[in-house]
Amino acid sequence: MSRNRNRSARQAGGAAVLPAAGRHMRDNTDSPGRLLLLAVWLAVLAVVLLFMMVLAAALPTISSPGPGGPLDWLWLPSQGRFGILPMCVGSLALALLALGLGWPLALGLACWLLTEESATARPLTRFVNGLIRFMTTVPTVVYGFAAVFLLTPLARTVLGGTGMCLASAAVMLVLLVLPTMVLILMAGLRPRLDRLCPWGLALGFSRLDLLRLFVLPGSGRTLASAAVLGFGRAVGDTLIPLMLAGNATQVPGGLAESMRSLTAHMALVTANEVGGAAYTSLFAAGLVLLAVNTGASLVLRRLVRSSSGPVPAGSGGAA
Repeated sequence: MSRNRNRSARQAGGAAVLPAAGRHMRDNTDSPGRLLLLAVWLAVLAVVLLFMMVLAAALPTISSPGPGGPLDWLWLPSQGRFGILPMCVGSLALALLALGLGWPLALGLACWLLTEESATARPLTRFVNGLIRFMTTVPTVVYGFAAVFLLTPLARTVLGGTGMCLASAAVMLVLLVLPTMVLILMAGLRPRLDRLCPWGLALGFSRLDLLRLFVLPGSGRTLASAAVLGFGRAVGDTLIPLMLAGNATQVPGGLAESMRSLTAHMALVTANEVGGAAYTSLFAAGLVLLAVNTGASLVLRRLVRSSSGPVPAGSGGAA
């Protein structure tokens, strides 16, 4: 009987240990999730604090009475006028022009790399793919120096003027944002295309037909992501506009005219003075840049929710 009592005691002890072990395992499993949640909240807090700091520094200059505040069309520090609106228009024009030239080119290049599978073209596609990946590692200043000696003389001959103009900066920004957009498009389109290829090729479709008829219509999220990221990269670049756009504080009236972007304006002003009205007006420029990037992210989220998602699993049977 004592042996039975000892066995029962051991079983009871084991039963008590098992829940404790289960709780310990659950705690270990939940700890990575808690750390991830903590990191997310810290990132959100950092962004909110950044917005609050820039807004607090920009509000006094924005709300200042008179025509000399940041919401003015003239930048004349000697006359007490610190308007950044010409730089806002210049940044927007430069980014939209670069995106309008680069996004269709990136889409066409990505489609060609995904659909060209012939034996004769395979070495060329491998070379182009490697070149695109290499272009992502080239520093921006290298693009700028190459354009100063190669592109601006051509722009001077074709368009006139000094060659330091909106067109020169836009062309180099296309080369800067093109690799990123191509890689995003390929990463988003390739899985859908590979998933449709077995039945599509068996039915007589080519890879280009599958991409054009089935993949692209259901890839609005990928297309919008590439466009938004390309726009954000173009509007946030500093060296290309600084070296190639001419840095004239005016609204560009044509491709051959000089302009100054917000990022180049901030770099030029901070290099010359710290403190004073000109320096404090830069917080308004930083607030505009933050608002533009935040707005682009919100537009992307709206497009993702309203547009069609990935290719449905039953699309092959319907076809």
